Amino acid sequence: MTRDTNTASTGEPYRQTGPAVTVVVPTIGRPSLAATLAAVGAGHGHGPEVIVVDDRPGEDREALTVPPRVRVLRSGGRGPAAARNAGWRAATTPWVVFLDDDVVPGPGWVRALTEDLARLPENVGGSQGRLEVPLPGSAEGRRPTDAERNTAGLAGADWITADMAYRRTALEATGGFDERFPGAYREDADLALRVEQAGFSLVKGERLTRHPVRDDGFWSSVRFQRGNASDALMRHVHGRDWRAAIGGHPGRLKRHALTTGAGLLALALAGAAAFRRGNARGGTGWATAARILRGSRLPAKRRDARLAAAAGVAGLAWLGLTAEFAWARVAPGPRTPEEIARMAVTSVVIPPAACAHRLRGEVRVRTGRRS
Repeated sequence: MTRDTNTASTGEPYRQTGPAVTVVVPTIGRPSLAATLAAVGAGHGHGPEVIVVDDRPGEDREALTVPPRVRVLRSGGRGPAAARNAGWRAATTPWVVFLDDDVVPGPGWVRALTEDLARLPENVGGSQGRLEVPLPGSAEGRRPTDAERNTAGLAGADWITADMAYRRTALEATGGFDERFPGAYREDADLALRVEQAGFSLVKGERLTRHPVRDDGFWSSVRFQRGNASDALMRHVHGRDWRAAIGGHPGRLKRHALTTGAGLLALALAGAAAFRRGNARGGTGWATAARILRGSRLPAKRRDARLAAAAGVAGLAWLGLTAEFAWARVAPGPRTPEEIARMAVTSVVIPPAACAHRLRGEVRVRTGRRS
């Protein structure tokens, strides 16, 4: 991927000139939308055209409260990819910049956007803004929590639509966002790869946007595992090397699969041992009959002991893998009792959740189903 930085600023006094641009903001009605729109000057008559795409499901929703002159479209809850497509297709400008509804463009953002786009050659299809994630407690020296670190990782991510401008011709050449991506995950990386495959390059601009950290609750890291389904689609569309193509890092899915397998094996072996003991105590003759049918030469007690031992080994493997995962999340954080408890509980749930969502994604890719 191209890793250029746009240095198109002229150094001259700012004027409201440059390529015409439309700002598209998909939203699910977050309160933060108001700050996003205010930061781009929506409704004041001196900023770019703004289109808000209401992606809340249902037809009986109350109208969004937006400034005057802001156009509002509805996409029916079909996800951010479909919402962004509705927005850029309704625009008529040569450039479209996508913002998320939980970011706050910095002071002078409109001017910086204009300068970022002003002298880009025709082969440049997109320009990404700089993203800054202010971390709560950093001024006091508090280390970030697991959730805060996940959000902070967005600052170094390439081509994410928290603040990403695309040339209209690039969007038309690729068809826009792939609406098979159901959530706000990987749909932006997929588009960037397809834009580059269409012959355009992507650059980094100088405009600055801030992404505040949200508190999404105790189970947010578990819900985040839904993105594993989108990873299956990325592999299907872009091949096994898609992570390297977007500048990403290897995930933990293989370890999650090993952890989940060890846990399931421990439960299966322990259940088999308990079932055998129960039948032996019941005097049904099941153990004797089963031994004869299988031709086993081991006495029942020795065989039961081996089952129990194998269950114990698998259980210890699951415990060790789970403990390693939990500590990897706890160690860089504040290590408060609340954070440790959250990491302990969610580290048990995340591996099977990740595997289940990946399997769901693989089935969806192979059957053509959306969910």
